[in-house]
Amino acid sequence: MALDQSAASVRGDLRITREWRPLYEAAKKDVQDALAVIRSGHRIFMGSGCGEPQLLAQALEKRLPRLSDLEILHILSVGEPRFTDIGLDQCRLKSFFVASGNREAVAEGRADYTPINMADIPGLFRSAAMPIDVALIQVSPPDDHGFCSCGISVDIVKAAAKTARHVVAQVNPRMPRTLGDSFIHVSHIDTFVEHEEPLLEVRLPIMNRIAADIGRHVAGLVEDGSTIRAGVGSISVASLYALEGKKDLGVHTDMLTDAYLHLVKRGAITNARKTLHPGKIVASFCLGSRELYDFVNNNPMVALYPVDYTNDFAIIAENDRMVTINSALEVDLTGQVCADSLGYEIYSGVGGTIDFVRGAKGSRGGKAIMVLPSTTFDASRSRIVPALSEGAGVMTTRGGVEYVVTEFGVAALQGKSHRERALALISIAHPDFRDELMEAARRINYLEKDGKRWAGTTAIYPHDWEHSLTTSTAGKIFFRPSKSIDERAVKEFFYSLPHTRAYLRFPALLKAYPLYDVKTLVNTDYHREICILGFAGQKDSGRIIAVAHFHLYDGDAVTGELDFAVHPDFARGGIATSMVAHIAAKLASRGIKNLVSFVPLGSEQAFGVFEKLGFAVERTLASGVHEIRLRLDEPSPPKS
Repeated sequence: MALDQSAASVRGDLRITREWRPLYEAAKKDVQDALAVIRSGHRIFMGSGCGEPQLLAQALEKRLPRLSDLEILHILSVGEPRFTDIGLDQCRLKSFFVASGNREAVAEGRADYTPINMADIPGLFRSAAMPIDVALIQVSPPDDHGFCSCGISVDIVKAAAKTARHVVAQVNPRMPRTLGDSFIHVSHIDTFVEHEEPLLEVRLPIMNRIAADIGRHVAGLVEDGSTIRAGVGSISVASLYALEGKKDLGVHTDMLTDAYLHLVKRGAITNARKTLHPGKIVASFCLGSRELYDFVNNNPMVALYPVDYTNDFAIIAENDRMVTINSALEVDLTGQVCADSLGYEIYSGVGGTIDFVRGAKGSRGGKAIMVLPSTTFDASRSRIVPALSEGAGVMTTRGGVEYVVTEFGVAALQGKSHRERALALISIAHPDFRDELMEAARRINYLEKDGKRWAGTTAIYPHDWEHSLTTSTAGKIFFRPSKSIDERAVKEFFYSLPHTRAYLRFPALLKAYPLYDVKTLVNTDYHREICILGFAGQKDSGRIIAVAHFHLYDGDAVTGELDFAVHPDFARGGIATSMVAHIAAKLASRGIKNLVSFVPLGSEQAFGVFEKLGFAVERTLASGVHEIRLRLDEPSPPKS
């Protein structure tokens, strides 16, 4: 090959020559000469995110007075705002995602936003629906075989570089050499500009109490061995920190941040149980610190791929227990999620949310989780609303949402009706807005208008009452306080019980079940009255196999009544003892002194439950019913 032969004449040639060095040397130029190829009317792709070629971007800005009608494409801007100045007629920025650097320009019409799923962007380039004249990218220096790595920004860069008519690459020795499908051979690049400069960095969001509470709830949904992904947004990224106590997590994500690195250092991420790419973190681009970039550099544990691979929902679904965590801005009472706009104003973008929601829902054991604070930053408005704001975009439809999490808890919406969804979402809304949400739900006929009992709108769900038990016969049993949404599941539990006197002695059952008024059982204030449910399987979607109900006697602050029932299919597994022991301990810590329960003749085996609790027990028999009284302020006497 002659040295004066241009790189463009061999671009696309599948032959990779060993004599790449002369080709590379011939294609090196200074930045001004490199950008001389740009003409008015061109569509320019700018490598973006933390991989933005800053020297090339700055040089292009200086050339703009000599050009006109440029269209500049990128996916995300994290550096200095560029190409959006007021009155700048030479170019127009078109972004596939909106961030702080271009949000104001998009809102004012000085820049454009193109809504599109991340996985679909490379197809725009390859199909020539959006042909690229010049691609400005940043790569690592070529290796011994002439391959440059796209480093921390593979995403849509490879597709842009492969389809652009001309490619200019800034070669930066600080760009990590990432493994996976990140490489471009020098024969596929027209011009090289060698320039060393620090890569852009993005700091992680500052954790606050709300983020920590949301993260704790998210952690309760994530099982050991899950493969995880968190989208853009401070709450979703902060939620990752709550997973540091998990084991053998894997990663399949589009965006890799320092939060994942934190979990690697804590030993939570090992990728050992991944079903796709076991042992490897799979990502498409990095937004983070120099420490993260050093970690991914030439690291066999990390593989970066183009976004049409990482975000392909069919590929994502090959990961068992795939969990995606996405931020939301608003959720209406039917479960519609807005995540990209504040009314008509675009705040972020579609990004990879839909890609990963589809993938997680197709995964065996997968979960799609939406996270959001219960109120706006100034606490003036609820983010759970009767209907989405005018102009708000529906990111995830009613049929697509599974879990919604605020600092007040988790709403599991899969398979739930509008009525059930409204109740679940109101229960995790901020208490200051629950009354008006309840009234709105009645007004638009999501809830009945008959005034029947619902959960107190100011009641705060007591997460500290949750606990679990692993049994040899039934596996893991989750215990938690009841919610309004549990009404049907509790009815099904009672329907499944044998119709014997022993079970019908359950006083709460006598009041609720024959009248089909389970609302009185599951809607409590969590203070004077509480109902605990035991689930076999997921704590929000498994089968109820145990119920316990406690209420303080009227006018008495230290004495209350406890009733409980365990389905006979799950008897003799220690379930009743674990449930009652936990309740008794929580009540004792609240200052309750006397716990009363009634056991009918023929059910004396229940005595063993009370005798194992470590409290003094008094037992009397009257009218064929045993009254059991536990003295929660008095330990049981030592056995002689």
